[in-house]
Amino acid sequence: MGAGGWSTARLDRMRDVLARHVAEGEAPGLVTLVSRRGETRAEVIGAQAFGGAPMRRDTVFRISSMTKPVIAVATMILVEECVLRLDDPVDPLLPELADRRVLIREDGPLEETVPAERPLTVRDLLTFRMGFGLVPGPPGGHPALAAAEELGLAMGPPKPATPHGPDEWLRRFGTLPLMRQPGAAWLYHTGSQVLGVLIARAAGRPLEDFLRERIFEPLGMKDTGFHVPPGARDRFAASYLPDLTTGEPTLYDAPGDGRWSRPPVFPDGGAGLVSTADDYLAFGRMLLAGGRYGTGARLLSRPAVEAMTTDQLTPAQKAASTAAPGSWDHRGWGFGVQVVTGRDGISAVPGRFGWDGGLGTSWASDPAEGLVAVLMTQRAQFPRYSPLYLDFWTLVYQAIDD
Repeated sequence: MGAGGWSTARLDRMRDVLARHVAEGEAPGLVTLVSRRGETRAEVIGAQAFGGAPMRRDTVFRISSMTKPVIAVATMILVEECVLRLDDPVDPLLPELADRRVLIREDGPLEETVPAERPLTVRDLLTFRMGFGLVPGPPGGHPALAAAEELGLAMGPPKPATPHGPDEWLRRFGTLPLMRQPGAAWLYHTGSQVLGVLIARAAGRPLEDFLRERIFEPLGMKDTGFHVPPGARDRFAASYLPDLTTGEPTLYDAPGDGRWSRPPVFPDGGAGLVSTADDYLAFGRMLLAGGRYGTGARLLSRPAVEAMTTDQLTPAQKAASTAAPGSWDHRGWGFGVQVVTGRDGISAVPGRFGWDGGLGTSWASDPAEGLVAVLMTQRAQFPRYSPLYLDFWTLVYQAIDD
C-alpha cells in the first residue's frame, strides 16, 4: 500500500484495462490522474489523434461541460464579494431577461405563453432552474429550441460556434419565451451560458480575463482557456464523434485550425473551455480542500464550497426535469456540479461531486475518500453508457487499499 492508501497492483490493473480500451479503438488515447493524500498516479496512453503524435501528460483537451463547475466557482467568488446575491433578480445586470414570458407547454408553440411568475435569480442559473435548457431529441420537437438554433445561439454542441458576441447573444436569447416557469424544473446547460454573460457584466471585464485572474492564475491552470494559442497546438488533441450509423469515431474538430484555434466571439460558459489533466486536478483539489489551495490561500470559503456541493433540487424539480429516467435516483445537483446522494455502486460515494464533458472528459472530488480523479479522452461519448468511462471510475475505487 502506498502513502495515499492505494494498492500498487490495483493501480497497475487500471493501466492494463484502460490500455485495452485504447487498443480496441474506443479512443486514440487518454490521460488519467488519480490523487489521494498527496500521492498522484498518472496514466498516459495512446496518441493525440488516430495515427498522430503520442499522448502527453500535458496534452490539451476540450473539456466541454466541465466548463460549468468553473463558471459556478466564478459566480460564487462574486457572491462572496457581495457583487452578486444568490436570490436577487438578475434583471439589473441582464435587463434583456426582465419580464419573461413562459410557454404554456414546454413543447408548445412560441405564441402560447403566460407571464413568468417571478424574475430569474442567480440561484436559478446556478441550479439550472431558470426555465430554459436542452431537451433530449431533435430541436424540432421543441419550438423554443428550434428558434434558438435559428437565432444562431449554439445551444447544443460547441461547433459550429455562435457568431454573436455576449451582448448580442443575450439580446437574441431574450426574445425567446422560457420553456418552464422559473424554479419549476431542472433544464440543462443554458444557465451556465447566461452566467458567463452575468459574470462579465458584474465584474466589469471580459469573462476570460476574470477567469484567468481569479481562478486560473492562482491555481496554476496555465493551459486552461477558451482557445489554444499557437505555441500549444502541438499538444492539442484531435476531437472525434461516433458515426451515427457505424459508431466508428469520425473527426469532429482538428487541433490546427478548428473551433478552438482562435479566441471565440462568444466565450461559452456552458461548454467552451480547454484544459489539461493537471490543470483540472488543481481545480478539483481546491474544491476538495474546501476552497483552499497552495500553502493556505483561499479561492472560496468552506461554506461556499459546501453550498455548491449540496443537492439543491427538490423532488418535484427532479421529477419535472428532462434528465434521462433514473438520473436522480442516487444523484442531485448543486451549483454547477452533480452530487452523489446514494450508494448504488463501487464509485458512488455519497457526497462525491463532479461533472463530465460530453466530448470525452470526466472529473470528481470525493471528500469521504479524500481523492480527486480526472479522465481526459478526445472521443465524445455519453458517460453513463461508455465502457471506458464506467471502467475508469470502477478502477479508481477498486484501487483504494485501506
